[in-house]
Amino acid sequence: MSTEHDWIITPVTADLLRGALDVEHTAHGLLPHRLPAGARRQIPDEQLAMAESQPSGVRVAVRTRATTVELDTLPTKRAYRGFPAPADGVYDLLVDGHLTAQATVTGGNVRMIDMVTQSVELRPGSPGTARFTGLPAQDKNIEIWLPHTETTELIALRTDAPVEPAPDQGRRVWLHHGSSISHGSNAAHPTAVWPALAAARGGVELVNLGFGGGALLDPFTARAMRDTPADLISVKIGINVVNADAMRLRAFGPAVHGFLDTLREGHPTAPLLVVSSVLCPVQEDTPGPLAPDFDGGTARFKATGDPAERAAGRLTLRIIREELARIVARRAADDPHLHHLDGRELYGEADYAELPLPDEVHPDPAGHRRIAENFVRLAFGADGPFAAHSG
Repeated sequence: MSTEHDWIITPVTADLLRGALDVEHTAHGLLPHRLPAGARRQIPDEQLAMAESQPSGVRVAVRTRATTVELDTLPTKRAYRGFPAPADGVYDLLVDGHLTAQATVTGGNVRMIDMVTQSVELRPGSPGTARFTGLPAQDKNIEIWLPHTETTELIALRTDAPVEPAPDQGRRVWLHHGSSISHGSNAAHPTAVWPALAAARGGVELVNLGFGGGALLDPFTARAMRDTPADLISVKIGINVVNADAMRLRAFGPAVHGFLDTLREGHPTAPLLVVSSVLCPVQEDTPGPLAPDFDGGTARFKATGDPAERAAGRLTLRIIREELARIVARRAADDPHLHHLDGRELYGEADYAELPLPDEVHPDPAGHRRIAENFVRLAFGADGPFAAHSG
């Protein structure tokens, strides 16, 4: 903590946050969550519990004249046994919507994961500070986007001028649910996650329910989305169902119908876009489960199922895309606000040739930009379901 200013200390409260569905008061401060408490009580595994607590799309949003801002946090970082420690997560500071500064917080807790056994060891650490200086000395809206892959307990906000919650700018709210790519795997910083890029281009407020490994048509996620105010809704379905080998074709169709039925209970006429998986060659025609592959010294992924079992209902991305297109076409006859998008239009064979997936599953930062550009064109464009005249 710096001592060069007469600091104004502001506790971080829920009214200073955007993109979170719930907050938890901890011994250190405030922990944002992307699922409400009732849903969290039904989470069946450590993977989703970790993912929903990582604040992808969550930001502190204030209006202030401050030229220096400090945010004290306690991060919990994810590391994998046997691999180098990942870089510290990035905090993006936006001034009136423009990325102006970035910071990191060293230290913190470490959640050490064994990729083979899936065991987890929590190693405690100390809080730190994200510091931003030299900001323009006038009234401005500031957003601090939290690291998208670090659970972040918010302790205190220090500024050299008073702060108040940022005003509502009247933008439409886009509620999105997806898997690890939507969560931000391999994105360089939190506003470079593809839904964040698309939201900025589309001029909407993002609520990102992208959960690494957790897009499995869970009813508690559908209920959370049902109960979240939103003008635009998208659900990206497929890759986690396949790579977890979570269900067969007989169960998949009714699960999709049930998920969409629940969304429509709370949002009967909102534009609802169902998006299938982007291209992922290792799972296009091979069922899961997915497994890490350490050949060559880098972590990659491979599908371990038997393609011959597709006839018995084992799922692949190609099968799921066909089923989603069929389901949406059937429902759209009675639901004119329901739309379908083949994920290969966001990232397909030509994109894979130009921007291959480093670990065979997740895009690199350039891949996130490509997906965002295509989504903006197809969803927010003049003829898209999220066009300015929709909703």
